[in-house]
This record gives sequence, structure tokens and C-alpha cells, in this order.
Amino acid sequence: MNLDDGPLDPFRGDPNDPAAALDDAADTYAAPPLTDEEREDVLADLTELQSFRAILAPQGVDGITVDCADCGEQHFFGWALMAANLQALLGEGRTHVHEPAYAPDPDAYVSWDYARGYNDAVQELSQRP
Repeated sequence: MNLDDGPLDPFRGDPNDPAAALDDAADTYAAPPLTDEEREDVLADLTELQSFRAILAPQGVDGITVDCADCGEQHFFGWALMAANLQALLGEGRTHVHEPAYAPDPDAYVSWDYARGYNDAVQELSQRP
């Protein structure tokens, strides 16, 4: 199993899966396909995320935090889950439903902007003589 695939569905293959009835509803509300520009943006995000992880994970950073416009709270995404969400956007046009992080340490997560700034600084400093 690839760790970037996200969490496994505990009901996968279970004929009594309580969410089975939702499959038909999900088809009704299928996301429209990504435009070429949106697809390029998601691919760029995936590339950036890999770079962020390579630089920040050894520093003790567990992933990315996102301010949710819907609920007003921060959501914490480990590196693998964020990558799985971006992959799902590429394949299905939407992210998968997942459980929120259990008791995350907010100090172990950074915003996308922070990760980008840190990454840019490290890249620039590495190019200096």
C-alpha cells in the first residue's frame, strides 16, 4: 500500500455497508471535471506539497493546516492525507470524506503560505555561494 493513498475504507467490500445508499446520491452530485487550468493548478500543488514535505517533515512538521471557510475552524492534514486529497481532485474532481485529525498538535502543522515561504527561503539560501 502506498502511504499517500489516504486511509482505507473500513467497510470496503462489505455488502452491509451503511454508506452504500449514498453511492447513488454521490453519482447525482458528481463534480464537474476540472478545467485544464484547474488541473494544472492541482498538479503544481502536488509538486509543491512534495517539496514542502521533503523540507519540513525532517523539522518535525506533520502537515498542513487549512482555515475552513465553512466552519471557521482550522483543519489539520498530514502530508499523506493532503496528497491523497489532491490526487482525488485530479481523479474525481472532489476530495474524499475523511475523519478529522484526532487531537492534533497545532504547533506541528503549518499553513500552505508558511510552507511556501519556508520552502522558497531554503531554495534561495541553497543557491547562494
